[in-house]
Amino acid sequence: MIRFGTGGWRAIIGDEFTKENVQILAQAMASKMKDEAVADEGIVLGYDRRFLSKEAMQWAGAVFAGNGIKARLINKSSPTPLVMFYVMKHDLSYGMMITASHNPAIYNGIKLFTREGRDADENTTRDVERYIDDVTLPVHSMDYEEAKEAGLIEEFYPINEYIDNILGRVDVEKIKSAALRVALDPMYGVSETAIKTILLTARCEMETIHGRHDTLFGGKLPAPNEGAMSPLITCVLDNRCDIGIATDGDADRIGVVDDKGRYLSPNDILVLLYYYLVKYRKETGPVVRNLCTTHMLDRIAEKFGEKCYEVPVGFKHISSMITRTDALIGGESSGGLTVRGHINGKDGVYAAALLVEMLAVTGRKISEIYDDIRQEFGTFYMVEKNYSFKAADKPLYHKILMEDRVIPDLKPEILKTSYMDGCKVYFKNGGWVCARFSGTEPLLRIFCEMPDKALAEEVCNTYRELLGIEVKE
Repeated sequence: MIRFGTGGWRAIIGDEFTKENVQILAQAMASKMKDEAVADEGIVLGYDRRFLSKEAMQWAGAVFAGNGIKARLINKSSPTPLVMFYVMKHDLSYGMMITASHNPAIYNGIKLFTREGRDADENTTRDVERYIDDVTLPVHSMDYEEAKEAGLIEEFYPINEYIDNILGRVDVEKIKSAALRVALDPMYGVSETAIKTILLTARCEMETIHGRHDTLFGGKLPAPNEGAMSPLITCVLDNRCDIGIATDGDADRIGVVDDKGRYLSPNDILVLLYYYLVKYRKETGPVVRNLCTTHMLDRIAEKFGEKCYEVPVGFKHISSMITRTDALIGGESSGGLTVRGHINGKDGVYAAALLVEMLAVTGRKISEIYDDIRQEFGTFYMVEKNYSFKAADKPLYHKILMEDRVIPDLKPEILKTSYMDGCKVYFKNGGWVCARFSGTEPLLRIFCEMPDKALAEEVCNTYRELLGIEVKE
């Protein structure tokens, strides 16, 4: 069973992530490309630092070659947004990235991209799944070295055009004059080369931790969340850095530590960048967020005469809405964002460069800008709870939430409810709570944002108790 979630196909290595399944998926894509008469365009493939990522890229490349489709393989571990950028710039119909993003080290997977460098939407992935169901074994594969000699596999490394594009989109001269010191934590992933090249070109001083290749990610989750920021906080404070930047395993998500050593969540980063773009860059346009992302964006949009659009979880929904509304920026609370005019997907590398530009252009500390925003727009507190469950229990939880639509007795007064993606309850005090199933892991996620943190915790616990989920010590 190869099925796509909100962030591509992900599976445990050796269980469902196997050579055979990678080849089956590649064969399905090859057949789809032939039927759509786009096989002559070829396809680009990249990989991250996970166990078997490079080998999986080569297995897939050999299948495309076996089907007479040229496969361009990026021959060094690279950021996911590099693949998306290449698809967009070279007007390809498809690209693939071997990665499980921020999932635990026992996972690997494949992300699929479509024309204009977008995450494949649900219609595309469902179509791919139909092709997968029709694949018969053995697949059409070709010896790797023979495919290279025949020109059906090309190994290359297009990092320069990606980096140059980002350098062309930020104010390098302003950054040069600011003499900034930046701490970087790639979390043993693939962002170091790109981010360091960009920031060293702009004459920043760099302090890097966790830059080596480790397929186990130091024994931790390669996700730039608050619990993983302690080493970066120490690095920022010890070296008196202006900002600390962390990226997830494939560099499409970002986390930040400010000059005072405070962790800034993905919600905070989105707010900072939108505020910077409209106030200091004088750019215009709405903002797009998913339904589990801070409503502070709504307040900023309203202040500057713009609108905030809400979409389901999954970056494909954000990029689609950005195109439809010509939005300036879009992002999600899990750490991904994009800005109009760049690629149509998440890019932690570009986000890092833009944050550094913000410091240079404003001439202010990131902590000062952040405090200004809270002073002007108020404070929201976000609480996120992730609960694992047995597969047998999912139908019960789904029935309670989505079929019976039971809402527990909650203290804040309810304004409205939505079932666009999970169950979301909006409150009259400006807060909200959302309960939904993860699209990539067996988890129930409960998000709550309130003007009071204790109240947010209480609302999450009330939802947990409704579903009868026990907290494991």
